[in-house]
Amino acid sequence: MPAEPSGSEPPAVPPHPPVDGRRRRHSGPALTVTLAALGVVFGDIGTSPLYSMQTVFSIDNGLVSPTETDVYGVVSMVFWSITLVVSIKYIAVLMRADNEGEGGVMALAALSQRVMTQRSPKRVAAAVLLAMLGASLFFGDSVITPAISVLSSVEGLQVAQPSLSHLVLPIALVILTALFAVQRWGTGKVGSAFGPIMVLWFAVIGLIGLSTVLKHPDVIRGLSPTYAVLFVGEHPYLAFVAMGAVVLCITGAEALYADMGHFGRSAIARAWFFVVLPALTLNYLGQAALILANPHTAANPFFLQVPQWARFPVVILATAATVIASQAVISGAFSISRQASSLGLLPPLTVRQTSDKAAGQVYLPVVNAAMFIGVLVLVVSFGSSQRLATAYGIAVTGALAIDTALMLIVARALWRWPTWKLVLAAVVFGGVEAIFLFGNMTKVIHGGWLPLAIAAALFVTMTTWQRGRDRVTAKRNMKEGQLHDFVEAIHAKGLPRVPGTAIFPHPSKETTPLAMRANVEHNGILQEQVVIVSMIRHKVPHIDAADRLEIDDLGYGDDGIVHLTVHTGFSDRPDIPSALRLAGEDLLPGCGVVVDPDAATYFLSRASLQRTNAPGMPGWRKAIFMVLAHNAADPARYFNLPVERTVTMGFPIDL
Repeated sequence: MPAEPSGSEPPAVPPHPPVDGRRRRHSGPALTVTLAALGVVFGDIGTSPLYSMQTVFSIDNGLVSPTETDVYGVVSMVFWSITLVVSIKYIAVLMRADNEGEGGVMALAALSQRVMTQRSPKRVAAAVLLAMLGASLFFGDSVITPAISVLSSVEGLQVAQPSLSHLVLPIALVILTALFAVQRWGTGKVGSAFGPIMVLWFAVIGLIGLSTVLKHPDVIRGLSPTYAVLFVGEHPYLAFVAMGAVVLCITGAEALYADMGHFGRSAIARAWFFVVLPALTLNYLGQAALILANPHTAANPFFLQVPQWARFPVVILATAATVIASQAVISGAFSISRQASSLGLLPPLTVRQTSDKAAGQVYLPVVNAAMFIGVLVLVVSFGSSQRLATAYGIAVTGALAIDTALMLIVARALWRWPTWKLVLAAVVFGGVEAIFLFGNMTKVIHGGWLPLAIAAALFVTMTTWQRGRDRVTAKRNMKEGQLHDFVEAIHAKGLPRVPGTAIFPHPSKETTPLAMRANVEHNGILQEQVVIVSMIRHKVPHIDAADRLEIDDLGYGDDGIVHLTVHTGFSDRPDIPSALRLAGEDLLPGCGVVVDPDAATYFLSRASLQRTNAPGMPGWRKAIFMVLAHNAADPARYFNLPVERTVTMGFPIDL
């Protein structure tokens, strides 16, 4: 049973590696990149008006009443939640904490590790645990987002034409199936197609809101934070419960940050401040004005503020927009999964690059399939967006709070923020998110347990993989023995050398590749040219070609045995043949080795795991680890090795 591909371990390298990971540049005109960002990044938060206000006023069958005090208080909380969490925390502050262009909780954790490694190993471990928990919570809500978004839009049919209510569920299932099917095309192409639709969407919801606001201009007063304060002061319990629904207006903020690697901070900021934020503000104000004018419209204020003649077209547009909303979390899930795998928190995953220009645009078939199955199960099980809303929000608020905690670590260690600034950020951001989190706790028994259960399962998976991988690596190192001693023994024996080139992927130059040891012991020969290749992952997305390779003749001159170290970023694909071609231009010939990657033979060492009763890891974790190892990416494909010239040699490992 295979373990992790040999040589793919995330690296025990210095926190400040001696290589230059350059910031990714996003090519293309600013308008084009901004348009593509609109098509991917803002779908989730951009479609929240479909259900946010409706959910607030449906709590406990009308606990929040459509009175002036409550409506102004709610719309004020919505606006200032968006302003504090999205505009200030994520766009203005947290997006400065990119890891060489990459965003998301994993990139933030890698940055935290880098600034803390030399100070406190315990704090580094805590940052990793926070990252795993944050990623788990992100996935917990990411499975719900496509389900609630698409259902809420298709349910507009019930408003436009009640006789079509029975078609809501089948239509939603068809749309979701098509959405996950097109992911293989890549977020860049999907974003370019979706961008114009989202421009139209934000224009329409902005104009709809503006037309209602012009009829009731007094509603603009709701933008004042004093109404939120008065609402909390007069009805503290009511406001606390309402916050559990108000949080729906900021869902998608974490996905927005995770998608930064696809399009860059500038494009996202431009799209947010010039298009998305004005449209959302106008629409929420319009819904508030409509509810004040006619309290019965609180049942579905978004569609009921649309003129009767335009409802069918808006339902169609909303459906398209919610499909795009799902794209935001799906592409975010791809980014976070790939980073988690590169950092050793998940098994090696099959990653397909979907763009020649943007390394962050990737497609992960396993993640796509898992999310698709989960979303379909949720849609069929819950059946309506209103029921799904009871399960939505609790996990994302936890993810928001974890981002804040990691941000404070980076702000203190990297940005050198003074204490007063750290305290202010903790109180403002952490305080708001703590209220959101505790306000959503009431949802646990009504379905909120579901995203928490998904998050818990993923957290257990990541901690199990990390622990099991460390055990397997330690035992493999014992079996391998020192490379220096092995090469000395080869020279002492006068081992016959046969024509040919052997390539051995292996984690380091300190120990002997087990495939090399087995080849010598069983066949009694060794190829004339031997290249041991180690892939070292650094906690930056990309490594320049000039800094990518290091060659070592192992102190034996021209005996044909060399070690090649290949430095890669966590967004670079591990490609051994390409690395050999690059090394063959200068480095390998300098050591007396001439390698043709298309004619060499590649030898892989694979562990065959055997479950035992040895202490140190519970039996149930061992079982999970073996399943994960068995389903890890094929090493030959992982390293882009030619299958017809790859030899796999197994060795037993007791777990």
